[in-house]
Amino acid sequence: MEVWNTTIGGFLLAFTALVSIVNPIGGALIYNEVTAGRTHAERVALARQIGVYAAIVMLAALWAGASVIGFFGITLAALRIAGGLVVMVRAWELLSSPQDNEDRKQAQAAPATLSGDIAFFRLTMPFTTGPGAISVAIALSSSRPTGSADMVPFFAGVSLAALAVALLVAIAYSFADRVVSLLGPARSRVLTRLAAFLLLCIGTQILLNGLDDAVASMLARHMRG
Repeated sequence: MEVWNTTIGGFLLAFTALVSIVNPIGGALIYNEVTAGRTHAERVALARQIGVYAAIVMLAALWAGASVIGFFGITLAALRIAGGLVVMVRAWELLSSPQDNEDRKQAQAAPATLSGDIAFFRLTMPFTTGPGAISVAIALSSSRPTGSADMVPFFAGVSLAALAVALLVAIAYSFADRVVSLLGPARSRVLTRLAAFLLLCIGTQILLNGLDDAVASMLARHMRG
């Protein structure tokens, strides 16, 4: 039962954070514009490629991100504090100025209308899973449990969440024209702000966990001294 709780907890935490920052619905609106000159079959095939690449990017950041940073001697507490701050800043940007974020995404994806093989560079990185999504994934990786028994179910949960978000990207981009007709920019912006608020809460929790670890470590050193 404990294993399932850890797996489900990891999934819900990672899914909420990643879907908020990746924003498949908002991305679909821009994807529909930049691929307007392609046939429906080409757009669907391209969307599937982007989904696969997005899964690879997010999984790599989740599995290796915290370990790579830890290699440089950065403690888990420091990583959690920094990661929480990064997530909070990104969430605040999405919450306070969604139009600026949409404009930036539009500029990142615009060259895709002029090139041929743009599934990875431009439409996956930096448009779908850019530095923001990677930093959030690394921050999620830093929130892993300290006990070795909980490590595997936690990473199973966050990995499933990354795959679920990548699947949503592929589906939303494949049916981008229908997404546009159903939502449009205004409703998409409302959803973006709701997701950004959840992301802000997650960043705050990661930051609090890091501060708790740092205080506990200082108290332990003080008691030994």
